[in-house]
Amino acid sequence: MNSVIINIVNCLLLIFSANSVLLIAKHNMYFLIPLSVVAFISANILNCYVPGKYRSSRMKVCAHGVQRLKTFLFSSIISFTIHVIAFFFLGLSWFPLLISVLVCIFAHCVIFWNGMVSVYISSTQLGIHHRFMGVFLAFIPVVNVIELIKIIRITSDEIKFEENKEKTNTLRAEYKICKTKYPILLVHGVFFRDSKKLNYWGRIPKELERNGAVIFYGNHHSASSVSDSAQELTNRIKSIVNQTGCGKVNIIAHSKGGLDCRYAVSFCGAEKYVASLTTINTPHRGCGFADYLLKKIPENVQNKIADTYNTSLKKLGDTSPDFMEAVTDLTEKNCEKLNRIMEKEKDKFKGIFCQSVGSKLNKRTSGKFPLNFTYDLVKYFDGPNDGLVSEKSFQWGEMYTFLTVKGKRGISHGDMVDLNRENIPEFDVREFYVNLVSDLKNRGL
Repeated sequence: MNSVIINIVNCLLLIFSANSVLLIAKHNMYFLIPLSVVAFISANILNCYVPGKYRSSRMKVCAHGVQRLKTFLFSSIISFTIHVIAFFFLGLSWFPLLISVLVCIFAHCVIFWNGMVSVYISSTQLGIHHRFMGVFLAFIPVVNVIELIKIIRITSDEIKFEENKEKTNTLRAEYKICKTKYPILLVHGVFFRDSKKLNYWGRIPKELERNGAVIFYGNHHSASSVSDSAQELTNRIKSIVNQTGCGKVNIIAHSKGGLDCRYAVSFCGAEKYVASLTTINTPHRGCGFADYLLKKIPENVQNKIADTYNTSLKKLGDTSPDFMEAVTDLTEKNCEKLNRIMEKEKDKFKGIFCQSVGSKLNKRTSGKFPLNFTYDLVKYFDGPNDGLVSEKSFQWGEMYTFLTVKGKRGISHGDMVDLNRENIPEFDVREFYVNLVSDLKNRGL
């Protein structure tokens, strides 16, 4: 049974069970009471059947929720119309009408809240805004219907998107298009740590692994100087090579992680263990607004922020976090110095495929917090940017890819690592990484 048929059957069952009191009151059809109860139970049971095959239980729950919300929407509109007609034309007294309204509200509330809870706990695309508005506007007539339609549209689009991804991955599963010669090492940026519970790279690693990739993580400190992070990453790379016998790794590094990896190759002895280095939205030429902030913010305030951060991150696993060193190394002045000394070691990169990727946020309001806050500041000092790093700072290596989308949205610094797990129109971040790693495979890496 496809979803359309199920929704129609669900809707008819719910309409009958919710409005049967009117028939009973008008024609004394008391035999309909058990039938209406059975119809109500059947509507709820049938709603548990979700057509289609979903790889994740999350998508099954989401599809179940959408199905219930659609049933509620159509049934409630029809039931409302039936009660209006009954009030004006059937000549019933107020008591049976009241009972009918209460029964109708109860029947629809069961379906509605089941659907709302289901999509709220399973959808990654609704966001805080629509979750809040869905509850806040639930009891405001007309407006609640408009918001409900938006929620159904967003979650339905999410389900269709995931269904298409599932079909794509199933069709190409046997080809293992991301099974590179050397494993992939994902290196995070500043102020984050690798975590299984909250993956810095969002849905990207699972997508790569499903297509054959072998994934490792940098597991380095959240905030350190470029040189200290580079040494830590070099030790990590050597450990991976020694434990697996893989010989080398393909590095994909985001933000400051790209600077850390360049330094690791240039000065820490990592060059013989690196097959390729891909930097994602890395500030190779620094961030001009970082220079400005370090000049304008009083030193005592800087130290207080640094102490708070360092103390907090020690509790989360960093042994020696250094907030100020990390920030200072992202300034234009320090990046100019780093580029100058690393240029002298460019021979270390011979035999390593190097490329860079950058993106642009088109409008401040389209970015998520805090990038919507920093966008204008970066734009003032550095021009077009991703909310954190300017466009002119991205390019490095023998190949450069610049990404954006039409309209107001654009692609932010966080979007490039799927930070918000958002499906952006015209840019599928998971598929972008699949194609990127597939290209490494085709290069024999």
